[in-house]
Amino acid sequence: MTSHYNHPFHLVNYSPWPLTGAFGSMIFLYSMIKWFKNFQPNFLMLIGMSIIILTMIQWWRDIIRESTFQGFHTMKVNKNMRWGMILFIVSEIFFFISFFWTFFHSSLSPNIELGSLWPPLNIQPFNPFQIPFLNTMILLISGVSVTWAHHSMLENKYKETFQGTLFTILLGIYFTMIQLYEYKKAPFTIADSIYGATFFIATGFHGIHVLIGTIFLITCLHRIFMNHFSMSHHFGFEAASWYWHFVDVVWIFLFTFMYWWSK
Repeated sequence: MTSHYNHPFHLVNYSPWPLTGAFGSMIFLYSMIKWFKNFQPNFLMLIGMSIIILTMIQWWRDIIRESTFQGFHTMKVNKNMRWGMILFIVSEIFFFISFFWTFFHSSLSPNIELGSLWPPLNIQPFNPFQIPFLNTMILLISGVSVTWAHHSMLENKYKETFQGTLFTILLGIYFTMIQLYEYKKAPFTIADSIYGATFFIATGFHGIHVLIGTIFLITCLHRIFMNHFSMSHHFGFEAASWYWHFVDVVWIFLFTFMYWWSK
């Protein structure tokens, strides 16, 4: 195929990665169903996760090559990718709205099975001003550090960009470790009525998004180290910072309503 076009759009070449990604996801989800049944690790889980990780690495490698070395990501392509990321974040907002909808439906008018109380009888909620407040501070500081990194990149200060991104990654890992500790010490489980179900589903999916955002930023940190970004060509990092700010805002709502308001 020729690499010269009379238009600013990028017509991608045939790629095996969507197929291998779907295949790996199918295997991994099937292994998760088996794990839910007997709670024992199985070989299929390792195979599925390995296929997904290898697909991610090679797919991202191809996109980095197209963007950084082949120059296929023109201003028009960049604009389309920005809109794509915006719409993706909007879809994620509605994803979390569904959890909050369930939470408010049950908490504002608790039914008789819950004892007409919220939190339900015999449920001991977390103290919002202990671990949850610490995690809130961690994410707010990480939002400042990723903004510092972004503005440093716009000013062509790559040392500060690297430092800000690294600091954000460390804060994201720290948040995840504290969240796991909180789950371990939780006085209730996901099986404890609608309170436990909504709490662990909402905060658990937020934790997954923190992990995804951390991986996103680790990839950007590697690209910063390899000098893949410039003042005018760094949408990969910009998308990661947008995603991280989205994660921060969702946590503020989680802290306000599922920790503080439910106390």
